[in-house]
Amino acid sequence: MQRSPLLRTVTGLLALASAVAVPAAAHARLQCVAYARQASAVQLSGNARDWWGHAEGVYARGNAPRKGAVLAFRATHAMPMGHVAVVSKVIDERHVLISHANWSRPGAVEKGVMAVDVSDAGDWSQVRVWYGPTASLGLRPSPAFGFIYPATETASKASDSDTDAG
Repeated sequence: MQRSPLLRTVTGLLALASAVAVPAAAHARLQCVAYARQASAVQLSGNARDWWGHAEGVYARGNAPRKGAVLAFRATHAMPMGHVAVVSKVIDERHVLISHANWSRPGAVEKGVMAVDVSDAGDWSQVRVWYGPTASLGLRPSPAFGFIYPATETASKASDSDTDAG
């Protein structure tokens, strides 16, 4: 039986994710928010579930993945504090590599793991994330708000649109 091009692509991306997942040293036990602040230019506080709201008016937000952006997950029964992860590479509009903490193992940092937009609308509202213990994408999608873009990107875009009358 021949695989579809999409299935071959996803299988290849999963193999890539398993090859580039790099757990951090055992001494670097972090929660996701502390790691996201450390690894990105997004400097928010509070629980991950609150970052999307806290970013309003401070950082640009959207549903397009960009390197350096923070992917903000909604709170769920299984994830009551929400989750945040930093985009380390955009593969395409539905596949990114992320770096984050406290997902596959308590306090562990994972770098360059796959996250896939599985939403019908292609808006990153439903995301499956690589889960180390099963060496596969998570069994169920996790709801997400979207991406919080670093202030440096917003400031850079604003200065590009400014004109100097002098």
